[in-house]
Amino acid sequence: MQVKIDTSVKFAVPEEIISPHYCERLPIGFPIHLTKGGKGLMCYPEQEPSLYTAHLPEVLDWLHSLDKPRSIEEEPCEIPVLLFDREMSTESLLFHYDGTPASARLIRNFVVLFKENIKESKATIISPSFIPKSKLKEEQEIVQLLTQSTKETSFIKFNFTRIGDFWSYAVKHKCTLLVTTKYYQTDLAKVLFHFYKGGMWYDRLSFYLSY
Repeated sequence: MQVKIDTSVKFAVPEEIISPHYCERLPIGFPIHLTKGGKGLMCYPEQEPSLYTAHLPEVLDWLHSLDKPRSIEEEPCEIPVLLFDREMSTESLLFHYDGTPASARLIRNFVVLFKENIKESKATIISPSFIPKSKLKEEQEIVQLLTQSTKETSFIKFNFTRIGDFWSYAVKHKCTLLVTTKYYQTDLAKVLFHFYKGGMWYDRLSFYLSY
């Protein structure tokens, strides 16, 4: 069955590259389903999608057909986007927490969506070296949430300010999924555009982007 993209979502990439999924909580085995070419899951087709996915090489081939890199979405929407390459894996998760309510909400929503698929995962949280005292409780709550939801959790303080810093860390430490905000999607497109299939390319790394 062909599923049409919600017309209210303005993707810049061709519509046929994007697959919508209609599950409030993705079922066990979703990464394998996606790796094997599985399309949209229809848990609750009467609702709006809970996730959009796209095969990263197809997205990058599209990007390389342009004069310069562009964002994946013309008007970023609330629905998260997952980009995966050779495979989709939740083996090693890298979370970007920047001290904002939006960042905390992003991580909480990810845990709800992937709860059944991250119980055996290794999670790493990167947080700014300085967090206002008013945000310390929220930061601790995020760490506790991931500790309870995954098999192993590490918490690191780095003053990363560019998406390229997170990408480099993920590649160096063989992370399989980077969870970050859509505010970085244009910069991420530039990074992927320039490093695709280069010496540093790591084809087990997927990207989860949301607000």
